[in-house]
Amino acid sequence: MKIQLEKIGSSEERSFYLLHHPRLNDLFYWHFHPEYELVYIEGASGTRHVGTHISPYKESDLVLIGSNIPHLNFDYGVKSDYKKEVLHLKPNFKNKVFKEMPEFSKIYELLERSQHGLVFHGNTKADIGKRIQELFGMPTFQQFLEVLHILSILADSEEYQLLHPDPVINNYSKKEQERLGKVYAFVDDNYQHKISLDQVAHLCNLEKSAFCRYFKKATGNTFIHFLNQYRISRAKRLLLMGKNVSETCFESGFESLSYFNRIFKKLTDQNPSDFKRNIQKTTM
Repeated sequence: MKIQLEKIGSSEERSFYLLHHPRLNDLFYWHFHPEYELVYIEGASGTRHVGTHISPYKESDLVLIGSNIPHLNFDYGVKSDYKKEVLHLKPNFKNKVFKEMPEFSKIYELLERSQHGLVFHGNTKADIGKRIQELFGMPTFQQFLEVLHILSILADSEEYQLLHPDPVINNYSKKEQERLGKVYAFVDDNYQHKISLDQVAHLCNLEKSAFCRYFKKATGNTFIHFLNQYRISRAKRLLLMGKNVSETCFESGFESLSYFNRIFKKLTDQNPSDFKRNIQKTTM
């Protein structure tokens, strides 16, 4: 399944969209979109994969995902009878309303912080989980007021963790989204094989040096760093599936076990064996 630019909603008049119990557990849907996403899943244990972060969740999860951060559907592979609510907030609403009105300054700051990816826990998760489940069926204006209330509670909460130490920089125009979507799709199809800068530059109709400048400006990373991050995220998933380190190395596109171990350690601060052992402890 290629990474996809998801187009959400059909009406320009709505500032938010609610998906009530969407079922995608049989689909590996690796995607991104300009909208901010608040997702709550209950009655399931699975994997949260947001940007380059990957970790397990147990029984329920509440995550706020910033604009254009690639992520996997939280119910992928879930077999239990779960419930899921997904709230999408249009990005222009942030700057047109929350930025301009001082009463919404905390919500604006929350959405700025969401570019790290935010996972909520404790009483906040329980409270917001119940509130977001009750949104469905409300009249539109009542939904709107409750969405503001939900965002206000999240903005005041200290029961959260950052999924990335730095904001994920994805301030793309529509043209950039489509161009980067091609690059992501190519990497998704070919990450197990050798990928050269000439190949991806040609894909974008750019000279190699121009592509390197463009990619660094658009994403904040060099293409090689991005490719290593992508392969390590795949490696994490393979380790979670029970693959051994050697199998994981070559199946995720690395040609050398020593180089794989070195890059894994550099990007995660632990070696692959320790990562696998620590994940097994948290899911027992």
